[in-house]
Amino acid sequence: MRKGVDGYGQAHAKIATSSGKTHNLTTVLLRTSSPTDATDPMKLHADKPDQLSVTAHGDGWIAVNGERYSSSVVLLASGTVRPWGVARLDELTAEHFSELIGGDGPPPELVLLGSGTRLRFVAPALLRPLIEQRIGVETMDTPAACRTFNILAGEGRRVVAALLIEA
Repeated sequence: MRKGVDGYGQAHAKIATSSGKTHNLTTVLLRTSSPTDATDPMKLHADKPDQLSVTAHGDGWIAVNGERYSSSVVLLASGTVRPWGVARLDELTAEHFSELIGGDGPPPELVLLGSGTRLRFVAPALLRPLIEQRIGVETMDTPAACRTFNILAGEGRRVVAALLIEA
């Protein structure tokens, strides 16, 4: 393989294949003449300081804005964390989903159900209170629901995350 760099910041290489054919490759190199050094630290700020964000999660716990929770919770994009009195998926009732609708402000457009450490689905009849209000429901494992909540809440969506945290 033959390499070279021209005066325009492009790297050239000739590569011979096993069949004896030669291919020319050209790649644009990054310029290092930027006004800041690549090792300068970058400080990131949250768009909204009062916005909820799942900052960490592990087996049997999640952290919301740095505060650790070891039992099931409901996260509202409005900035509220509420306990959710469910320890196992098979304990869920339609009333648990009805309580996700009530509260201050308009109803959510989407409910994310974090089903625990693995993806499991609830009986469709339990979701009736949400479906009747035309509220979307997405079921996923709790870590995926945490990540999805962060994205949707960051976009300003009216989202609720009902996160099952199994002990």
